[in-house]
Amino acid sequence: METSTSSPPDSGSTDPGEATREIIRNEGQAPTPDSEVHLLGSRWARWALIGLGTLFVGLGVLGAVLPLLPTTPFLLLAAACYARGSVRFYRWLLNNRFFGPSIRAWRRDRSMPVKAKRTAIILVVVTFGITVGFFVTGLLARVMLVSLAAGIVVILLRIPATDYSGP
Repeated sequence: METSTSSPPDSGSTDPGEATREIIRNEGQAPTPDSEVHLLGSRWARWALIGLGTLFVGLGVLGAVLPLLPTTPFLLLAAACYARGSVRFYRWLLNNRFFGPSIRAWRRDRSMPVKAKRTAIILVVVTFGITVGFFVTGLLARVMLVSLAAGIVVILLRIPATDYSGP
């Protein structure tokens, strides 16, 4: 298979089709941040997507510290918005040392890093366990919370894990 020697489109490119042409040049290769960018033609639509992406990053950051608010879905939504709104923001998110590895692993092979998976499962078990053990008194509420936690853990266990964490 022959590889392309051309450089990826830079963030100053005004041609939204350049990212699509880059995908064609890289067909069959592992996706790169630039190969997944499909900028919209409308300047206003791109600004709206950048705004939404930033909102989703904020919610993802909150999800990193609040037990019941998910992080990864919001970051994946942010990546999708940035991929259609701004090459620069998309590259920033994928190269972020905290959130980038999870997003790259998900984009590459629909998996999550082992460390992130283990941390997520531990946090679900601990936070739900503390809630059920110390704060909820009703039997039905406890059963519902334990069932919800078990469902989340099963979903997490079904997601493939990889030890990949590099760029």
